[in-house]
Amino acid sequence: MDLTDKVAIITGCGGGLGQALAVKMASLGADVVVNDVLQAEAAAKQVAELVERQGRSALVALGSVTSADEVEAMVEQALEQLGKIDILVNNAGITRDSLMVRMSEAAWDLVLDVNLKGAFLCTKTVARPMMKARYGRIVNIASVAGVMGNVGQANYSASKGGLIALTKTTAKELAGRSITCNAVAPGFIETRMTEVLEAEVREQWLRNIPLGRPGSAEDVAEVVAFLASDAAGYVTGQVLNIDGGLIM
Repeated sequence: MDLTDKVAIITGCGGGLGQALAVKMASLGADVVVNDVLQAEAAAKQVAELVERQGRSALVALGSVTSADEVEAMVEQALEQLGKIDILVNNAGITRDSLMVRMSEAAWDLVLDVNLKGAFLCTKTVARPMMKARYGRIVNIASVAGVMGNVGQANYSASKGGLIALTKTTAKELAGRSITCNAVAPGFIETRMTEVLEAEVREQWLRNIPLGRPGSAEDVAEVVAFLASDAAGYVTGQVLNIDGGLIM
């Protein structure tokens, strides 16, 4: 897997998974556009520093993926300062969990806006320069929740299921310009989202994982890097479960 001199935009890059994605891609030779919301500026700058330690360029582009104007500004900034966009990783995502009968409309709207609309806006915007270049790699961070559903996550599961469908449509629409689009569906991954789970819930998850352990952000980053590389040039419209066998 070689990403030498590629330019990758990674949304929601201030979190643990975003950091792992950025460091992995930089280690393979990519320059990275580190995107996150203004409130995560400090975390985004830390990720940018880690990218630069790998000897690559890092551009911090703050803005919400739910805003078409801010997404446009991010892409324009990337093109102006780094010259091109080869890779987009739609990683930005949030949860607002509760049982469906108790879930507020605001919680539903917010999760769908960030997780699904955000990916749509970013994909639509980067597609233009990618189509012009006749090259691109788009990787969407979905979830096993989008494949099998999950109690207490009607909004999150729906957003990730929608993201899988968006992946397949994007793959079909952009294939003619040598642009691939794939998704990964992480299972139980050690992140800030899973740190807050009660011990009993955690153990229940682990009992259902044949490999018997949670995954790491690095496990996800390895697969995303493959899909973003030329090694996966004949792979498009696919959803790869990174779950230790959980779905199986």
